[in-house]
Amino acid sequence: VIIPPEVNMSGTIVCDNFINGSWVKGERGQQEAHSPYDGRVLGTFSSPSSPQISAALEAAAKAQVDWGRAPVKERSRVLYNFRQILLREFEAIAALKSSECGKTLDEARAGLNKGLEVLEFALSLQNLDLGGRLEVSRGVSCEFRREPLGVVANITPFNFPAMVPMWTIPIALALGNAYVWKPSDKTPLTARKIADALTEAGLPKGLFTVLHGDEKTVNSIIDHPLVKAIGFVGSTKVAKLVYQRGTQLGKRVLALGGAKNHIILLPDANQDLSGPGISDSFTGCAGQRCMAASVLLAVGDVQAHIDRIVQRASSLKLGTEFGAIITSDQVEFLKSAITRAEKAGARVLLDGRKATAPAGMEGGNWIGPTILDQVQPGSEAATVELFGPILSIVRCKDLSEALAIERSNEYGNACSVFTSSGPLADRVAREATAGMVGVNVGVPVPREPFSFGGMNASKFGHGDITGQHSLDFWSNMKKVTVKWEKQSESNWMS
Repeated sequence: VIIPPEVNMSGTIVCDNFINGSWVKGERGQQEAHSPYDGRVLGTFSSPSSPQISAALEAAAKAQVDWGRAPVKERSRVLYNFRQILLREFEAIAALKSSECGKTLDEARAGLNKGLEVLEFALSLQNLDLGGRLEVSRGVSCEFRREPLGVVANITPFNFPAMVPMWTIPIALALGNAYVWKPSDKTPLTARKIADALTEAGLPKGLFTVLHGDEKTVNSIIDHPLVKAIGFVGSTKVAKLVYQRGTQLGKRVLALGGAKNHIILLPDANQDLSGPGISDSFTGCAGQRCMAASVLLAVGDVQAHIDRIVQRASSLKLGTEFGAIITSDQVEFLKSAITRAEKAGARVLLDGRKATAPAGMEGGNWIGPTILDQVQPGSEAATVELFGPILSIVRCKDLSEALAIERSNEYGNACSVFTSSGPLADRVAREATAGMVGVNVGVPVPREPFSFGGMNASKFGHGDITGQHSLDFWSNMKKVTVKWEKQSESNWMS
């Protein structure tokens, strides 16, 4: 039997640090990665020392010089190969993602497909982002050229171990940068698949780096003078710290934080859209995503709609249609939050605390979908990001009250409205304080080239992390003005 190099003799995946084209064991110790489904050990990973991090970044900077000078069409050929390999390995990557982060297999596939969509957008840059030249005066032309920053870094969360890094890897590389990735220490193993795929695709060594670890690794990356820009996705608390640390050093930082997303449900909504749309929004990925609905602003008499939401959510089968929670500590936190909400006066319509683990998965981290009714607007359940499958229903007398509650929210990722009225939907789109708005869409994630990004406490920095608006973050714009001879008619540029 030939054992793949990433698998050790116990059948677990070994995912060390990918430095200058080789897998290198970290000098700061080794950890295990466990599956949220059943608690079994999936693999091991190791954290690099400060000298190893410095060596990795120096190799990245050296490799970036030639890569940055290469035409974008040459860089795109490598990324095209990368896409073909990801398609070939699609099911294997999805299965690994599902195992290490607790998603259902269908959710893992969907996340990878979204990553491929961003990759395809990056491949289009060779035809769409060609710079520009214009004759601005007699005998004088101006042009702009997009140039890479150098070495850029991205710090990603546990909940999307392939999709979130794939938001940035293709675009940053297509623009000529070297890329450094610090995956979550809860889901480190998917990084092995992506790094190996890029290597097979022909990416020169040094241009893609994987560094594991904790806060020490993160700070070493941010502080290193060779790193010119940092992307981050995670909690608002950490996003703010990353933003402050990086910008104090004069670096470009885009840090996406948490959310408390609202869905406004109006009585005229189509029940065939509102029932599954709202239920799937708060139960998808077991509620562990920054675009999940967590507050339902129920306007007027919408009880029939709520009954449909409860019916759909209660029918989901744990383990196949509904995933696991990332850690046992998070399960206990969610259960405690439900208990606190109940003591504060909320009515429990669906109680996930009573869920039982699927057969054979008793060692996993499980809680079922939970729906709380009569939640008060200022309570914990209505204002704090719980990051789990809990939907808090706040009853509102009219749309104005619902919008006032939404606008008082400190976050600003997503807001959706379910209605059959175009004017009412347009009012929500205008007045909601969210970077992404949905109409009869429970998870309003934009499709490329429209970009992903929130506002308020959900984002620190300017621009968005994907799509057309991400290009200026990962590159510099150089402007060139040219004159070859003096013209007979003079002007201020002569």
